[in-house]
Amino acid sequence: MKKVAITQRVSIVPTYNERRDCLDQAWTKFVAACDLLPVLLPNHTDTALELCRSVDLAGLVLTGGNDLAALGGDAPERDAVENALLDLVERQNLPVIGVCRGMQLIQCRSAVALHRVEGHVTKSQVICIDGNLKEVNSYHHFGAVDSRPPLEVWATANDGVVKAIRHSTQPITGIMWHPERFSPFSPADVALFRRVFGVK
Repeated sequence: MKKVAITQRVSIVPTYNERRDCLDQAWTKFVAACDLLPVLLPNHTDTALELCRSVDLAGLVLTGGNDLAALGGDAPERDAVENALLDLVERQNLPVIGVCRGMQLIQCRSAVALHRVEGHVTKSQVICIDGNLKEVNSYHHFGAVDSRPPLEVWATANDGVVKAIRHSTQPITGIMWHPERFSPFSPADVALFRRVFGVK
């Protein structure tokens, strides 16, 4: 079974004075449904990089949660880890899927301007993907209404907010919906992950 690296959110727990790495259990179930094995990465740069180097990875998933520090987020260590991971997998030409915050990070690295958006926190939103309408969920407060090379737009909401991107030359994909939060999982999302990470 192919292995994919999975990043985790930072959860701040004042009661215990702790900063915890955590991941919704739904992610493990979704990745398993894609016939992939998750390798969970800590928000510590050297450890995360060494773990990636020591495992034969099929690619990287940047999960949601935590606003980027540039947008007022409180998890700069996660930004540092994920940027370092992207540097690593881009050098190795490994596939990447960025989900929500993960897509925003990819956009920021290409100098795409992100702004506050309204009406994008909802369990159901109809968007246009490659000319076809699809119902997705949406849980983000920041977004873009345009893009720039090398990122290409392949899905938008009816207000013009970009909901999915692809890199024109590298195997990098971004989506603004959460595939792990559907029950049952969307066959289209499972097919996307299987295709991106080369699962036969």
